[in-house]
Amino acid sequence: MPPSNNAVGSVERVRSALAAAGHPDTIMEFPASTRTAADAAAAVGCTVAQIAKSIVFRAAERPVVVITSGANRVDAAKAAAVLGVKLARADADWVRDVTGFAIGGVAPVGHRTPPLLLLDEDLMALDPVWAAAGSPTHVFRTTAADLQRITGARVTPVASR
Repeated sequence: MPPSNNAVGSVERVRSALAAAGHPDTIMEFPASTRTAADAAAAVGCTVAQIAKSIVFRAAERPVVVITSGANRVDAAKAAAVLGVKLARADADWVRDVTGFAIGGVAPVGHRTPPLLLLDEDLMALDPVWAAAGSPTHVFRTTAADLQRITGARVTPVASR
């Protein structure tokens, strides 16, 4: 099944954001879903930990994106404390409206509304890492250091322990 026009537009938005940040175009498309960290790791051939998943929260009407290792769960209280905001869960429609991405394809770059960004410190020990590229079948290869550079995200411990 070919990607929808929305998915193609989302992937191109990520491609443009990567180019604007001076990051090589490492976007790859897979025939199988990369919607979950486990699916993406299986498609790419890496560990689940090397998947940089973007988890979206709400801080009132502002999106908060926590980029975390695929092996971790985000501790929302830790993230809220670091940012000094109250976080709430974001439903799928809100995520699509404010980020421009469907859940399962939320990229760390190319958002419609500039988010507050945090980067899981656990990712910094991994190389390479892979992140969603705007659709549930597209990912891009990067390093944690480049991910921090292109997003401007604050590196912090956000994993539930």
